[in-house]
Amino acid sequence: MRILLALTYYRPHVSGLTIYVQRIAEELAAGNHQVTVVTSRYSKSLPRSEVMNGVRVVRVPVAARISKGIVAPATVKVAAPLVREHDVVAVNLPSTPGEAIILPLLARWQGRPVTATYHCDIKLPPGAINRLVDASVRTINFVCGGLVDGIVAYTTDYADHTPFLQRYRAKCHVIPPPVAMPSPDAARVSDFRKRHIADGGLLIGFAARFAAEKGVEFMLRALPGIHREYPHARVLFAGEYQNVVGEQGHWRRMQPALEAAGSHWRFLGVLEPAEMATFFAACDVTVLPSINSTESFGLVQVESMLCGTPVVAADLPGVRVPVRTTGMGRIVPPADSTALAEAVCEVIRNRSLYLRPRGMVEAHYSTSATVESYLDLFQRLLKHRAGGGFNDRGDKR
Repeated sequence: MRILLALTYYRPHVSGLTIYVQRIAEELAAGNHQVTVVTSRYSKSLPRSEVMNGVRVVRVPVAARISKGIVAPATVKVAAPLVREHDVVAVNLPSTPGEAIILPLLARWQGRPVTATYHCDIKLPPGAINRLVDASVRTINFVCGGLVDGIVAYTTDYADHTPFLQRYRAKCHVIPPPVAMPSPDAARVSDFRKRHIADGGLLIGFAARFAAEKGVEFMLRALPGIHREYPHARVLFAGEYQNVVGEQGHWRRMQPALEAAGSHWRFLGVLEPAEMATFFAACDVTVLPSINSTESFGLVQVESMLCGTPVVAADLPGVRVPVRTTGMGRIVPPADSTALAEAVCEVIRNRSLYLRPRGMVEAHYSTSATVESYLDLFQRLLKHRAGGGFNDRGDKR
């Protein structure tokens, strides 16, 4: 099958969305499918076209930026021949008009079925411009929802609580996200702990971009409460933290709290997959303190579980599902530093109660299972492309 995937940012940019699409694209390519990713050339240092791990990547020049969004008038010129070359088109939301509206229109015009995977809501900081951007994104999403043949959601929980997915529930298909994590090496884990642990203390893992919606400030506020019971506990932050697109202001605002945390907070930067396995396995607990529906699942918490480390996650639609499914952690109210501190201490104190075999976690989440579900959806859409989509049971409408 020839599959065209579209999203605003792809590798080398790192985010949950790019990792999601990368895993699907590379798994499809490994299965002898022809896969192309059309994305933005967000940095002029990037080539306009290249092959990455068997996946053809085509980048559209960026004319301007609006917050985290981009303006790319060349989308039609670049995408039209790509749509014609492929059997099915899969876009990702939230996105720009070029990807979320132009590509589905091109797909319909050329008789290609098209899906949209809804990754999360967008909630920008207060401000007149950001309110305008929020409204624009919602409009783009709803227009896209009317154009595509099927919409993919990570979980039933998120689909039932998010206005966009509720509106298009009849054409919504729940496919768990792709999770891949190598087994950690015991020797590397031991060495990692020796390098990062402080005075016989504990390691708290936090894997994310340094972004306002990730709840960094609430983890910082939770540290004093944690230190009352575990005075040498240290937070290790794995992920982009400097010059994150659209988050420079948040970075500046967090500087006083980071300085106050001192050696109890350490940045590791972006880690490779094998390094992430070591990171997760070396931590005593990991946290996912996201604060709103811009977080719809949190792949990192399942990755942590696969490495044998329990999680404290926010009680948000979709985000709470992995802990509820596996029992491997605690759920706390979002933006509640006190509850976060108490849950972290409780999990550390009774860690053995929250451990589960890796195989049990893999039974619920894997990249291969996710890709098989996508292929099944694509094949049904190809078979019934003239039918205009499916209802919530997957039947032709």
